[in-house]
Amino acid sequence: MVKAAARQPVPARRADAERNIASILEAGTRLLSADPTASVADIAKAAGVGRVTLYGHFPSREALVDAVLDHAVGMADAVLEDESIDTAPAPEAMAGLLRSSWEILDRHRRLFLAADRVLATERIREHHEAPLRRVERLIERGRRDGDFRDDLPLPWLVTAFFSIIHSAAQEREANRLAPEEVEKVLIKTMLSLLRPPAAAS
Repeated sequence: MVKAAARQPVPARRADAERNIASILEAGTRLLSADPTASVADIAKAAGVGRVTLYGHFPSREALVDAVLDHAVGMADAVLEDESIDTAPAPEAMAGLLRSSWEILDRHRRLFLAADRVLATERIREHHEAPLRRVERLIERGRRDGDFRDDLPLPWLVTAFFSIIHSAAQEREANRLAPEEVEKVLIKTMLSLLRPPAAAS
């Protein structure tokens, strides 16, 4: 008679793994947002796990930063959900979206610097697909209402939003933009870019 294999506590093991992953992502977000050079060992220690455990979930620094960035962008996307994006006049909604986006990005700008060092730009862009769909929806509505230009491709204008706000984070980190200037510069730059040519002239 074949002896039945002993049952393994799979659900308990899975719950432990999920708790460890959550702790690692929280610690990674916190440490990399303070110091983009924070080491894997520092993150493991802050998460209360060993390096072996961390590497069991994230086999490289690149994989860890990739997961932490996805975690941070997911939290940011939830914060950015605001019905005024679909109801307020498009220029007003865009200004509000830029303010909210910058507030979140400024808090995590060093995390994005860490991502820039190990991830391809296209991969970073992929992580922003959900919030950028919100930007695309807003610009599209502004074009229909005649508030935003329609002589440039919509995907290009969405890319411009992505590029401008991340360039602002780099300029802020390099102290080429003062903290009190950033929001005003972002809003003026993006609304100037979006303004219909006839209105600009």
